[in-house]
Amino acid sequence: MKNRYIDLISQTFDFPQEDFEVVDNCLHFNGIPLMDIIAQYGTPLKINYLPKISSQIQKAKRLFNVAMAKADYKGNYTYCYCTKSSHFSFVLEEALKNDIHLETSSAFDIPIIKNLFEQGLVTKDIIVLCNGYKKAAYTQNITDMIQDGFHNVIPIFDNMNELSAYEKIYSKQKMKIGLRIAAEEEPNFDFYTSRLGIRHAEIVDYYKNVIRKNSNLEFKLMHFFINTGIRDTAYYWAELNRCINLYCDLKKLCPELDSLDIGGGFPIRTSLSSDFDYQYMADEIIRQIKSTCEQRKVEEPHIFTEFGSFTVGESGAILYGITEVKRQNDKEIWNMIDSSFITTLPDTWGIKQKFILLSVNNWDKEYQRVNLGGLTCDSDDYYIMESVKSRVILPKIEQGETLFIGFFHTGAYQESLGGYGGIQHCLIPAPKHVLIDRDENGEYTTRLFAKEQSAKSMMKILGY
Repeated sequence: MKNRYIDLISQTFDFPQEDFEVVDNCLHFNGIPLMDIIAQYGTPLKINYLPKISSQIQKAKRLFNVAMAKADYKGNYTYCYCTKSSHFSFVLEEALKNDIHLETSSAFDIPIIKNLFEQGLVTKDIIVLCNGYKKAAYTQNITDMIQDGFHNVIPIFDNMNELSAYEKIYSKQKMKIGLRIAAEEEPNFDFYTSRLGIRHAEIVDYYKNVIRKNSNLEFKLMHFFINTGIRDTAYYWAELNRCINLYCDLKKLCPELDSLDIGGGFPIRTSLSSDFDYQYMADEIIRQIKSTCEQRKVEEPHIFTEFGSFTVGESGAILYGITEVKRQNDKEIWNMIDSSFITTLPDTWGIKQKFILLSVNNWDKEYQRVNLGGLTCDSDDYYIMESVKSRVILPKIEQGETLFIGFFHTGAYQESLGGYGGIQHCLIPAPKHVLIDRDENGEYTTRLFAKEQSAKSMMKILGY
């Protein structure tokens, strides 16, 4: 029995013991016995293991602080949470336990921050980096926050016309701003230059001809984001170097500029074979920034990051039961889940994203290659692995037996992309949502965050 489990793992991937463990042929996730959770709440079931959010934040802080110590780097590191990856209150409440700051992308982020302030979870000292293309409601909310005394709110201009929206502030008082640089996209991307940010060729003249001429504008931060995220590729390092040199150009013109926001992009593990050297990447980013600044004879900047998926992604999982095994021809076996991928994991069908997929029980059974199908009548409601090496392999089950499976590290974006609490394809309901935490004794606790979506709630949305 044990040999079958060991053989399966050795033939596929290294098993990351810090997240997963098999005890009595059942899977534990971060030390949580998932079969006990299923016995209490049933399936389908979304879960979030909250302590993982804090551990990810502390991991990133440690990585960059170690990198800075190695390089004798003079600037500071600031961790911002990218709220668009998950806006849930339980995510923000957990993240804010770790002395972090926030990055926003929408007008509706601002009421959330004001609510957190009313609860005493943030103060008016919090740094809020306001990114994105901004319509009037967004710039008005930013203006209101600054006028209300949130003195570290920094709108990051996505275009040169954005400045006019803040005239009522900078005409009367000092105002901190940032500028976003339009990055060159990866060579195989459909477009050559990002639609976001200000062109490299225009930004220096924009500073000299517009920003510098108003003494109330404090250009404090330069921001860029590379579409691939942080990767050890020639493309990433070339873009990073280009942006650091532009920072140096602007720093020589603008003494108050002291911060560089390198965006988000630390990846999460979406397979058991993920092999990303986080410390090497942090070391190399800091080394290259320091080296270029020394060559250009400018002071190295404070570093900001905006990690979203990295913060919350690995806290999430969704558990399904297999309702039926269907053999459609001599080769294909379909395991039908008790929900829909379109409802619960939209990235799997929208962009063919892969997640860590493991059986929750029956680890002592013989395994077979299968495809997974959802409940809707849509032909796209399925999950398969295109690579022969990484086909979906799950335990065989006999008539009357029950198999439960889990997709892991699903905590970022799925709820917002799927329209949490809204109308889903074929009216498949959103599943129960459970939060898992640890008490002061280290014992795990659970609480139901949301019931399974009801027909009544959907009918109300639809106007019945």
